[in-house]
Amino acid sequence: MQLEFGNLKLEHHDHDDKDDNLDVCATCHEHATCQQKDGKRICICNYGFWGNGRTRCVDKDECQFGATVICGNHTSCHNTPGGFYCVCHKGYRATNNNKTFIPNDGTFCTDIDECDVPGLCRHGGQCINTPGSFECYCMEGYLSKNGPEPFHPSTDGTLCTEIDCGTPPEVPGGYITGNYSSTLGGQVHYSCKEGFLRVSGDTVSRCTALGMWESPKLHCQEISCGSPPEVQNAILVGNHTSSLGSVAHYVCQEGFESSGGMITSVCTEKGSWSDVIHTCTEVMIEIHNVSVFNDTCVRWQVSPESINSEIVYMIHIERQQPDAVESVHEETVNVTTDSRTPEVCLHLQQGANYTMSISAAPPRRSVPTILAFQMAEDDLLEDGGILNISVFNETCLRLNSSHSRKDGSEQMYQVKVLGQRWYLENFYHATLFNFTTRDRAPEVCLDLYPATDYTINITLLRSTELPSAQITITTALTAKQTITNISIYNETCLRWRSLKSANVEEMYLFHIWGQRWYQKAFVLEIVFNTTSSSQAPEICLDLHPGTNYNVSLQALSSTLPVVLHLTTQIAEPPLPEVEFFTVQGRPLPHFRLRKAEEINGPISSYQLLVLPLSLESTFFCGSEGMTSFFGNTSHADGYVAAEVLASDVPDDTLELPIGDRLYYGEYYNAPLKPGHDYCILLRITSEWNKVRRYSCAVWAEVKDSSLTPQQMVGVGLGSVAFVAILAFLSFSAV
Repeated sequence: MQLEFGNLKLEHHDHDDKDDNLDVCATCHEHATCQQKDGKRICICNYGFWGNGRTRCVDKDECQFGATVICGNHTSCHNTPGGFYCVCHKGYRATNNNKTFIPNDGTFCTDIDECDVPGLCRHGGQCINTPGSFECYCMEGYLSKNGPEPFHPSTDGTLCTEIDCGTPPEVPGGYITGNYSSTLGGQVHYSCKEGFLRVSGDTVSRCTALGMWESPKLHCQEISCGSPPEVQNAILVGNHTSSLGSVAHYVCQEGFESSGGMITSVCTEKGSWSDVIHTCTEVMIEIHNVSVFNDTCVRWQVSPESINSEIVYMIHIERQQPDAVESVHEETVNVTTDSRTPEVCLHLQQGANYTMSISAAPPRRSVPTILAFQMAEDDLLEDGGILNISVFNETCLRLNSSHSRKDGSEQMYQVKVLGQRWYLENFYHATLFNFTTRDRAPEVCLDLYPATDYTINITLLRSTELPSAQITITTALTAKQTITNISIYNETCLRWRSLKSANVEEMYLFHIWGQRWYQKAFVLEIVFNTTSSSQAPEICLDLHPGTNYNVSLQALSSTLPVVLHLTTQIAEPPLPEVEFFTVQGRPLPHFRLRKAEEINGPISSYQLLVLPLSLESTFFCGSEGMTSFFGNTSHADGYVAAEVLASDVPDDTLELPIGDRLYYGEYYNAPLKPGHDYCILLRITSEWNKVRRYSCAVWAEVKDSSLTPQQMVGVGLGSVAFVAILAFLSFSAV
């Protein structure tokens, strides 16, 4: 009997002798086994298969329910004919330490700690384990290169490099003090340059974990002292600036004098003007030893002797003549002169009594002196006469003739004038003229040059006699300025206009003061004179470089000097004093740096330059293109290995190493490449008024610059000593 349900066939056999004799085991499927059950033999599919055991045994897919259900977490399930096996995912391992397993013995997958492998994340990397894997991060002091964090060294080219912030940023008006490290946490210290003042901000910048320096907060402002201070009873003279080292000069007002030397104030490094040491005190003039000579002339003496300027005197005259219509008459005569023994001839009448008071005119102060005297009676001569001459208003003459003549008669006078200046050999002023007058006391005013000695002869022209008289006059210095439009050209040359008459020779007095803010002991004073007949004179002065000068120019015929200020530019500093040597192979010696003198301007710094030997003959000392070893330009054309500020150089010597891998200033002292030839130079830099000047000297020629490890240790020890010296100097400066 056979029944079919779909594809499943069920057969039923009646028990007969034929079926009893059938060998069931011989009919079992190849993936089945024959087993005895209930007294009968039957075919049963093997483990991992299913079917009727005789005609069908199909493999079971144990993995169809998922690897997590069959094998556990972090696994993959792999089916096999009649079975299966489990494999742990990457980053995990089986607890039985086999590559494959069947979980019937309790085996499962556990996480592998990859970070147990040393150096897995390469130099500077830190390994962090994760389930089934790991992530690499850069340790403190390192930054990832060629990719972001986290990174996997087997799948990308990311690696960790030590943080180096490179060259620190510049501070306008500031500079780097001492040496520094550019690794993480390294600090660089700033100070303000000469001529600049710290206004605000921290002086320290630090190398951050981002591989960049903190933005410097130091703010340096160029020193400007503003307007010079006012000095009581003094006048500020000359052109001036308010920058560091500027000098303001003062002169005392009329009637005052300095209590000591020159009155000056200097713009200091604090941004303020220095205190004025000397002051202007009032001059009290003493008039004494008054005497009368030549009947109508008066002479007196003046003290103190230190007075060297013109003084205006007021002579108050009171006349008493009882028999005259006007019995009392008063008048005041002013006389201007710089003589210490002034004298003046007055227009006085014979037979009169006079009281005379002499005092200095304001703003001068003086104690007036009084003199009383009587004039003799007029003595007329019939056949002869005497001609008296008196001076008033400095260049005017009043004539008194004792010759008897009829009132209103006309007289002719001849005037001869000859003038010379004691300080000029070729100066002459001569004139001759006649004049006619009916006055008994005629007056004539002459056109005379100032500061000139004159001899004047006056003759009364008559048919029978020629009475004459002679008088000498020294004209005072003019109170007017005779120098205008003064200007400076070619830095040390002066040009001006003279208001004197054309082709008249004049002598000019120069008084020059020189000072340097960077050399407190430097004081230069030059006094000389020169003559010129030009109305547009020029002169070039022999001045020192890098110096502030105040120049006083005065025409000797004038009382008023012109004061101007000029500053000479700095020149090249002196050549470095070095001991040249040649190094073949190794070792490299230390270089002994000697301090140079500041004779042409303030020295700012000393630089150690490294140059390929092949470029020595074409190197230009003033080249400003040389940068640090890590600069944007290639160091194959030379670089600055070290810079030391002049203020950090001791008075004796300072040793500089080569290639110690430290920073000096903002420059990295890189080791020399083995097998290369180099030229080592010392460069001195002088900087002032935004001008730079350089001088260089070849220190050494190095051929085959290889260094052994022992020699590198020696260089390092020398560098430590040098750094210690710089640290001590910086501490001393603070």
